[in-house]
Amino acid sequence: MADDQTPATPKTSPPAGTTEKAAAKPTAKPAAPAAPDGPPDPAPPPEVPPPAYVTALQAALPQAVRHISYWVGDWTVIVDRSQLLDVARFLRTAPEASFDYCSDVTASDWPPRAERFDVIYCLYSTRLRHRLRVKVRAGEGDPVPSVSGLWPAAIWLEREVYDMFGVRFAGHPDLRRILMPEGWQGYPERKDYPLEGPGELLMENPQDWLRLRNLRDESEIE
Repeated sequence: MADDQTPATPKTSPPAGTTEKAAAKPTAKPAAPAAPDGPPDPAPPPEVPPPAYVTALQAALPQAVRHISYWVGDWTVIVDRSQLLDVARFLRTAPEASFDYCSDVTASDWPPRAERFDVIYCLYSTRLRHRLRVKVRAGEGDPVPSVSGLWPAAIWLEREVYDMFGVRFAGHPDLRRILMPEGWQGYPERKDYPLEGPGELLMENPQDWLRLRNLRDESEIE
């Protein structure tokens, strides 16, 4: 008796030059953009006690410290701008702090915020080998006290922040541009600085700005 079953159809390879559609790979979820008023300053977890120089600062100047932040092993104190010099002097001279080196001064800009600038001081103790960031906030036109009297290296660092962000440092001995030429329009690190350059910042036509600059240079020669 003949077998009614039909033989199985053999599998065939796809035609040359074609590939089977691969399964879609899961994609990582994009990180959420930073809030318009700036990234958060996370508080230290309960199991991570602040270092001695932070607790000593809080005890010595309780009204100066707005917030303490801890992130990926680094400590930051956000202090009141009006008491920055008191905080800096304590951190420079207190035995448990001894921050004798200001390694950097920088800033970040968050235009929607009333105090749009975060001015950040990176401090280091060469004797005790610990670090700390000190952060103050300033609005448009708010002067920030200069720490150059405590850390002379800040003279050049504060000039760079002034040059790039337009933050003015009260008491600075020589506050002028350090990277951009004198007379440059605007501050390139601000988030509202035009990508096309300074020509669109104050004048629609860049040639107008160049013409005015040349007139000033010619008047100085005469």
